[in-house]
Amino acid sequence: MQFSVYQQSHIGGRKTNQDRMGYSFTRDALLLLLADGMGGHRGGEIAAGIAMQTVGMMFRVQARPYVKKPERFLEEALLQAHHDIQAYAMAHDLPELPRTTVVACLVQHNCAVWAHCGDSRLYWVRRNQILARTRDHSHIEYLIERGRADPLERATHPDRNKLYNCLGAPTPPKIELSARAGLQPGDMLLLCSDGLWSMLPDSEIVHRLSGAGGVVSAVPEMVNMAAAVGGAQADNTTALGIMWQGADAAGDGEPNVISTQMLAEDHVSTTIIAAEPAPGEADGFGEDDIEKAIAEIRAAIEKSSQLLK
Repeated sequence: MQFSVYQQSHIGGRKTNQDRMGYSFTRDALLLLLADGMGGHRGGEIAAGIAMQTVGMMFRVQARPYVKKPERFLEEALLQAHHDIQAYAMAHDLPELPRTTVVACLVQHNCAVWAHCGDSRLYWVRRNQILARTRDHSHIEYLIERGRADPLERATHPDRNKLYNCLGAPTPPKIELSARAGLQPGDMLLLCSDGLWSMLPDSEIVHRLSGAGGVVSAVPEMVNMAAAVGGAQADNTTALGIMWQGADAAGDGEPNVISTQMLAEDHVSTTIIAAEPAPGEADGFGEDDIEKAIAEIRAAIEKSSQLLK
Protein backbone atom coordinates (compact mmCIF):
# COMPACT_ATOMS: atom_id res chain seq x y z
CA MET A 1 0.00 0.00 0.00
CA GLN A 2 1.01 3.57 -0.52
CA PHE A 3 -0.72 6.67 0.85
CA SER A 4 -0.01 10.14 2.19
CA VAL A 5 -1.51 11.03 5.55
CA TYR A 6 -1.83 14.04 7.85
CA GLN A 7 -3.64 14.63 11.14
CA GLN A 8 -4.09 17.71 13.32
CA SER A 9 -6.18 18.88 16.25
CA HIS A 10 -6.88 22.32 17.73
CA ILE A 11 -8.31 22.91 21.20
CA GLY A 12 -10.26 25.97 20.02
CA GLY A 13 -11.83 28.07 22.76
CA ARG A 14 -12.44 25.15 25.12
CA LYS A 15 -10.62 24.34 28.37
CA THR A 16 -9.94 20.76 27.27
CA ASN A 17 -9.53 18.92 23.99
CA GLN A 18 -11.85 15.92 24.03
CA ASP A 19 -11.11 14.92 20.43
CA ARG A 20 -8.86 11.92 19.70
CA MET A 21 -7.53 10.69 16.36
CA GLY A 22 -5.03 8.20 14.99
CA TYR A 23 -4.25 5.58 12.39
CA SER A 24 -2.71 2.12 12.31
CA PHE A 25 -1.46 0.08 9.39
CA THR A 26 0.00 -3.28 8.48
CA ARG A 27 1.43 -4.32 5.14
CA ASP A 28 -2.07 -4.73 3.65
CA ALA A 29 -4.55 -2.84 5.85
CA LEU A 30 -5.03 0.72 7.11
CA LEU A 31 -7.28 1.82 9.99
CA LEU A 32 -8.33 5.47 10.32
CA LEU A 33 -10.04 6.47 13.55
CA LEU A 34 -11.46 9.63 15.11
CA ALA A 35 -13.49 10.08 18.32
CA ASP A 36 -15.07 13.24 19.73
CA GLY A 37 -15.82 13.07 23.45
CA MET A 38 -19.21 14.58 24.18
CA GLY A 39 -18.72 17.73 26.21
CA GLY A 40 -22.19 17.66 27.73
CA HIS A 41 -21.23 14.58 29.76
CA ARG A 42 -18.41 14.32 32.29
CA GLY A 43 -15.39 12.37 31.07
CA GLY A 44 -15.90 12.75 27.32
CA GLU A 45 -12.15 12.63 26.77
CA ILE A 46 -11.99 9.36 28.69
CA ALA A 47 -14.69 7.81 26.50
CA ALA A 48 -12.89 8.98 23.35
CA GLY A 49 -9.57 7.61 24.59
CA ILE A 50 -11.05 4.22 25.48
CA ALA A 51 -12.75 4.00 22.07
CA MET A 52 -9.44 4.69 20.35
CA GLN A 53 -7.59 2.11 22.39
CA THR A 54 -10.19 -0.63 22.02
CA VAL A 55 -10.59 -0.32 18.25
CA GLY A 56 -6.83 0.08 17.77
CA MET A 57 -6.05 -3.00 19.84
CA MET A 58 -8.63 -5.11 18.00
CA PHE A 59 -7.10 -4.04 14.69
CA ARG A 60 -3.69 -5.13 15.93
CA VAL A 61 -5.12 -8.55 16.79
CA GLN A 62 -7.09 -9.17 13.60
CA ALA A 63 -5.05 -7.51 10.83
CA ARG A 64 -2.80 -10.46 9.90
CA PRO A 65 -1.89 -8.66 7.66
CA TYR A 66 -5.46 -7.72 6.63
CA VAL A 67 -8.86 -8.04 8.26
CA LYS A 68 -10.82 -10.95 6.81
CA LYS A 69 -14.31 -9.54 7.47
CA PRO A 70 -14.02 -5.74 7.53
CA GLU A 71 -17.69 -4.88 8.13
CA ARG A 72 -17.91 -7.38 10.96
CA PHE A 73 -14.67 -6.06 12.43
CA LEU A 74 -15.89 -2.46 12.49
CA GLU A 75 -19.23 -3.36 14.02
CA GLU A 76 -17.72 -5.60 16.70
CA ALA A 77 -14.91 -3.14 17.50
CA LEU A 78 -17.28 -0.20 18.04
CA LEU A 79 -19.61 -2.32 20.14
CA GLN A 80 -16.67 -3.51 22.23
CA ALA A 81 -15.58 0.11 22.71
CA HIS A 82 -19.11 0.94 23.89
CA HIS A 83 -19.01 -1.89 26.44
CA ASP A 84 -15.51 -0.92 27.59
CA ILE A 85 -16.63 2.65 28.26
CA GLN A 86 -19.57 1.42 30.30
CA ALA A 87 -17.38 -1.08 32.17
CA TYR A 88 -14.95 1.69 33.08
CA ALA A 89 -17.79 3.87 34.38
CA MET A 90 -19.13 1.04 36.53
CA ALA A 91 -15.71 0.06 37.86
CA HIS A 92 -15.02 3.63 38.92
CA ASP A 93 -18.56 4.36 40.15
CA LEU A 94 -18.94 7.40 37.90
CA PRO A 95 -22.03 9.57 38.44
CA GLU A 96 -22.85 9.41 34.72
CA LEU A 97 -21.68 7.49 31.67
CA PRO A 98 -18.97 9.22 29.62
CA ARG A 99 -19.84 9.31 25.92
CA THR A 100 -18.20 9.86 22.57
CA THR A 101 -19.00 9.99 18.88
CA VAL A 102 -16.76 7.96 16.59
CA VAL A 103 -15.96 7.37 12.93
CA ALA A 104 -13.70 4.54 11.78
CA CYS A 105 -12.51 3.54 8.31
CA LEU A 106 -10.74 0.37 7.18
CA VAL A 107 -8.85 0.43 3.87
CA GLN A 108 -7.47 -2.72 2.26
CA HIS A 109 -7.18 -4.20 -1.23
CA ASN A 110 -8.10 -0.84 -2.82
CA CYS A 111 -11.44 -0.79 -0.97
CA ALA A 112 -12.64 1.29 1.96
CA VAL A 113 -15.48 0.61 4.37
CA TRP A 114 -16.41 2.85 7.27
CA ALA A 115 -18.68 2.98 10.30
CA HIS A 116 -19.83 5.80 12.54
CA CYS A 117 -21.94 6.73 15.54
CA GLY A 118 -22.88 10.36 16.06
CA ASP A 119 -21.80 13.39 14.07
CA SER A 120 -18.09 12.80 13.49
CA ARG A 121 -17.88 12.65 9.71
CA LEU A 122 -16.08 10.91 6.85
CA TYR A 123 -15.79 12.48 3.40
CA TRP A 124 -14.75 10.54 0.27
CA VAL A 125 -13.54 12.96 -2.41
CA ARG A 126 -12.43 12.32 -5.99
CA ARG A 127 -11.58 14.98 -8.58
CA ASN A 128 -13.33 17.87 -6.83
CA GLN A 129 -16.45 15.89 -6.00
CA ILE A 130 -17.83 14.31 -2.84
CA LEU A 131 -18.60 10.69 -3.69
CA ALA A 132 -19.87 9.91 -0.18
CA ARG A 133 -20.33 11.54 3.20
CA THR A 134 -21.58 10.05 6.44
CA ARG A 135 -25.03 11.13 7.62
CA ASP A 136 -24.98 12.68 11.09
CA HIS A 137 -27.01 10.89 13.75
CA SER A 138 -28.57 14.15 14.88
CA HIS A 139 -32.08 15.50 15.35
CA ILE A 140 -31.68 18.03 12.52
CA GLU A 141 -30.75 15.25 10.05
CA TYR A 142 -33.77 13.28 11.27
CA LEU A 143 -36.00 16.28 10.53
CA ILE A 144 -34.42 16.91 7.13
CA GLU A 145 -34.82 13.26 6.13
CA ARG A 146 -38.54 13.48 6.88
CA GLY A 147 -39.05 16.80 5.14
CA ARG A 148 -39.68 18.69 8.37
CA ALA A 149 -36.62 20.95 8.07
CA ASP A 150 -34.68 22.54 5.22
CA PRO A 151 -31.09 21.35 4.56
CA LEU A 152 -30.06 25.01 4.75
CA GLU A 153 -30.95 24.92 8.46
CA ARG A 154 -28.11 22.51 9.31
CA ALA A 155 -25.91 25.32 10.64
CA THR A 156 -28.61 27.35 12.41
CA HIS A 157 -31.35 24.99 13.64
CA PRO A 158 -31.67 25.00 17.47
CA ASP A 159 -31.56 21.17 17.50
CA ARG A 160 -28.46 20.87 15.33
CA ASN A 161 -26.32 19.68 18.27
CA LYS A 162 -28.79 17.10 19.62
CA LEU A 163 -27.48 13.58 18.94
CA TYR A 164 -29.40 10.33 19.26
CA ASN A 165 -26.47 7.94 18.78
CA CYS A 166 -23.05 7.58 20.41
CA LEU A 167 -20.80 5.19 22.33
CA GLY A 168 -21.17 4.91 26.11
CA ALA A 169 -24.84 5.85 26.50
CA PRO A 170 -27.26 3.62 28.45
CA THR A 171 -28.82 2.42 25.18
CA PRO A 172 -26.72 0.36 22.74
CA PRO A 173 -25.32 2.32 19.78
CA LYS A 174 -26.68 1.93 16.27
CA ILE A 175 -23.59 1.45 14.17
CA GLU A 176 -24.06 2.66 10.61
CA LEU A 177 -21.90 0.83 8.07
CA SER A 178 -21.09 2.00 4.55
CA ALA A 179 -21.03 -0.07 1.41
CA ARG A 180 -17.55 -0.98 0.20
CA ALA A 181 -15.99 1.87 -1.77
CA GLY A 182 -13.55 1.11 -4.57
CA LEU A 183 -10.66 3.56 -4.26
CA GLN A 184 -8.63 5.01 -7.12
CA PRO A 185 -5.19 6.65 -6.90
CA GLY A 186 -5.70 10.27 -5.89
CA ASP A 187 -8.87 9.64 -3.87
CA MET A 188 -9.11 11.47 -0.55
CA LEU A 189 -10.63 10.25 2.70
CA LEU A 190 -11.19 12.82 5.45
CA LEU A 191 -12.33 12.05 9.00
CA CYS A 192 -13.24 15.11 11.06
CA SER A 193 -15.05 16.24 14.20
CA ASP A 194 -18.00 18.62 14.13
CA GLY A 195 -15.67 21.42 15.15
CA LEU A 196 -14.42 21.40 11.56
CA TRP A 197 -17.45 20.64 9.37
CA SER A 198 -19.78 22.95 11.34
CA MET A 199 -17.50 25.89 10.53
CA LEU A 200 -16.64 25.07 6.90
CA PRO A 201 -19.15 24.32 4.13
CA ASP A 202 -18.68 21.14 2.14
CA SER A 203 -17.63 23.19 -0.88
CA GLU A 204 -14.70 24.64 1.08
CA ILE A 205 -13.66 21.20 2.34
CA VAL A 206 -13.64 19.86 -1.23
CA HIS A 207 -11.75 22.93 -2.46
CA ARG A 208 -9.02 22.49 0.15
CA LEU A 209 -8.69 18.74 -0.37
CA SER A 210 -8.41 19.25 -4.12
CA GLY A 211 -5.50 21.67 -3.84
CA ALA A 212 -2.00 20.94 -5.10
CA GLY A 213 -0.67 20.17 -1.62
CA GLY A 214 -3.10 17.32 -0.96
CA VAL A 215 -3.95 16.34 2.60
CA VAL A 216 -0.58 17.51 3.92
CA SER A 217 -1.60 21.09 3.17
CA ALA A 218 -5.37 20.77 3.32
CA VAL A 219 -5.73 19.31 6.82
CA PRO A 220 -3.82 22.03 8.74
CA GLU A 221 -5.39 24.71 6.56
CA MET A 222 -8.91 23.50 7.34
CA VAL A 223 -8.29 22.97 11.05
CA ASN A 224 -6.79 26.44 11.49
CA MET A 225 -9.51 28.04 9.37
CA ALA A 226 -12.31 26.39 11.36
CA ALA A 227 -10.72 27.47 14.63
CA ALA A 228 -10.40 31.03 13.34
CA VAL A 229 -14.03 31.14 12.18
CA GLY A 230 -15.18 29.81 15.56
CA GLY A 231 -13.14 32.41 17.39
CA ALA A 232 -13.23 32.49 21.19
CA GLN A 233 -16.14 30.01 21.25
CA ALA A 234 -14.57 27.57 18.80
CA ASP A 235 -15.10 23.87 19.49
CA ASN A 236 -12.28 21.32 19.49
CA THR A 237 -11.37 20.90 15.83
CA THR A 238 -9.77 17.70 14.57
CA ALA A 239 -9.11 16.16 11.16
CA LEU A 240 -7.33 13.10 9.78
CA GLY A 241 -6.93 12.73 6.03
CA ILE A 242 -5.28 10.43 3.54
CA MET A 243 -4.62 10.50 -0.20
CA TRP A 244 -4.73 6.96 -1.55
CA GLN A 245 -2.07 5.82 -4.02
CA GLY A 246 -2.95 2.16 -4.31
CA ALA A 247 -2.70 -1.30 -2.74
CA ASP A 248 0.07 -2.34 -5.10
CA ALA A 249 1.92 0.96 -5.37
CA ALA A 250 5.62 0.84 -4.58
CA GLY A 251 7.40 3.59 -2.67
CA ASP A 252 9.39 6.08 -4.75
CA GLY A 253 10.88 8.24 -2.03
CA GLU A 254 8.27 11.01 -2.13
CA PRO A 255 8.08 13.05 1.09
CA ASN A 256 5.08 12.50 3.39
CA VAL A 257 4.18 9.26 1.58
CA ILE A 258 3.98 5.97 3.47
CA SER A 259 4.71 2.73 1.64
CA THR A 260 4.01 -0.56 3.42
CA GLN A 261 5.40 -2.94 0.82
CA MET A 262 8.47 -3.90 2.82
CA LEU A 263 6.71 -4.42 6.16
CA ALA A 264 6.76 -7.86 7.76
CA GLU A 265 3.42 -9.66 7.76
CA ASP A 266 2.96 -9.34 11.53
CA HIS A 267 4.17 -5.73 11.84
CA VAL A 268 1.72 -3.01 12.96
CA SER A 269 2.56 0.71 12.97
CA THR A 270 0.30 3.09 14.84
CA THR A 271 -0.18 6.63 16.08
CA ILE A 272 -2.94 5.49 18.45
CA ILE A 273 -1.48 5.84 21.92
CA ALA A 274 -2.86 6.07 25.43
CA ALA A 275 -4.35 9.49 26.00
CA GLU A 276 -2.57 11.48 28.70
CA PRO A 277 -4.39 14.77 29.38
CA ALA A 278 -2.32 17.79 30.19
CA PRO A 279 -2.57 19.16 33.74
CA GLY A 280 -6.08 20.45 34.30
CA GLU A 281 -7.57 18.45 31.40
CA ALA A 282 -8.43 15.27 33.29
CA ASP A 283 -11.80 16.59 34.52
CA GLY A 284 -11.49 14.63 37.74
CA PHE A 285 -9.65 11.62 36.30
CA GLY A 286 -6.01 11.08 37.18
CA GLU A 287 -3.36 9.64 34.87
CA ASP A 288 -3.27 6.51 37.03
CA ASP A 289 -6.99 5.99 36.39
CA ILE A 290 -6.53 6.36 32.66
CA GLU A 291 -3.53 4.03 32.56
CA LYS A 292 -5.42 1.44 34.61
CA ALA A 293 -8.37 1.56 32.21
CA ILE A 294 -6.10 1.16 29.20
CA ALA A 295 -4.29 -1.75 30.86
CA GLU A 296 -7.63 -3.47 31.56
CA ILE A 297 -8.71 -3.07 27.95
CA ARG A 298 -5.38 -4.34 26.65
CA ALA A 299 -5.53 -7.41 28.89
CA ALA A 300 -9.09 -8.24 27.82
CA ILE A 301 -8.30 -7.94 24.11
CA GLU A 302 -5.08 -9.91 24.42
CA LYS A 303 -7.05 -12.66 26.15
CA SER A 304 -9.62 -12.68 23.34
CA SER A 305 -6.85 -12.86 20.75
CA GLN A 306 -5.59 -16.08 22.32
CA LEU A 307 -9.04 -17.58 21.88
CA LEU A 308 -9.05 -16.66 18.19
CA LYS A 309 -5.81 -18.50 17.45
